[in-house]
Amino acid sequence: MSSAPSTDPAERPSPPRRRKISGALSAAYVPVVTCVTALMLLMAYTATGAAGEPPARISVSNARIFVSSNSVNTAAFFDITNTGPTGDVLKSVSSAELGSTMLGRRVTEDGAGRMEALPSLTIPARSRVTMSPYGVDVMVLDPPKLKVGDVVRFDLWFLGSGRVSVDAVVVPPQM
Repeated sequence: MSSAPSTDPAERPSPPRRRKISGALSAAYVPVVTCVTALMLLMAYTATGAAGEPPARISVSNARIFVSSNSVNTAAFFDITNTGPTGDVLKSVSSAELGSTMLGRRVTEDGAGRMEALPSLTIPARSRVTMSPYGVDVMVLDPPKLKVGDVVRFDLWFLGSGRVSVDAVVVPPQM
């Protein structure tokens, strides 16, 4: 008894070439998926800012503003601490309650002192910057009437750390 060849495609053996292609695709599937997954994870890691140097860790304390004395302008002072392994830059300081503010520093030339605008202030890694009337401060131009004990909200804007908000207490001028 002889049997007739089958015409059912499921029962037919696949040609050798088709088996080779199918085997090659199966063998390449796992490494390709692994590489694509690793690439996507690396892109996400970089996009979140986690790649590269660790960020600065900024904190602000001892915030105070002098009550204006017969002068139109006054000054605010902060102690800025960076406990992180990377430096940061203070770009500006603002206060919705006060209006115009700017970073400034005292410059002495020929025995005379004057204030000049400062475009930014570098806060080195693992350091503390203390503002004072004899160095760097925040100049407050034409402030509203302030009384000793009032509290004023300031936003300090850092290049890497973004906004840091702090409440400053109004104090009498101290030299």
